[in-house]
Amino acid sequence: MCTAGGRHVDFRTVSVCSFCTSGRSFLDIGGMKHLLIATAVVEVGTALALLIAPVIAVRLLLGAEISGAAIPIARVTAAALLALGVVCWLARLDAQSRAARGLGAAILIYDLGAVLVLGAAGIQLPTAGINLWMAVVLHAAMGIWSIGLLSKKATLQN
Repeated sequence: MCTAGGRHVDFRTVSVCSFCTSGRSFLDIGGMKHLLIATAVVEVGTALALLIAPVIAVRLLLGAEISGAAIPIARVTAAALLALGVVCWLARLDAQSRAARGLGAAILIYDLGAVLVLGAAGIQLPTAGINLWMAVVLHAAMGIWSIGLLSKKATLQN
């Protein structure tokens, strides 16, 4: 049986599945799916931290305190991150569609924005620590991953 999920028929009939003859690797098929899963896990985790304990989450990330109006702004940001995480999780089941490719482009824009904003904060804030720079590196890596996937010519379903 074909592990790629193609229409692999018994070897006695000398049929080959469509995946095996397509010239694509297993990484090409799972690449977008894995990006969507990774984004979902990271962003839902961040969202939950910001929803439950925004003061602690921001202190861990930026090394700075927040209060007043910054707390509800952090929670609205959490809601947006939660929405991004949920849509990525749901799209993982349809990772080869045009919609998933569009989501990949949105993830790229988000990751590039996060690198710029967090990187600027790291340069400007004397309290910025290792957690902030780890977040910058993570978003840069996710952005590079997105660029790699989006630059490939894909066979799209929808």
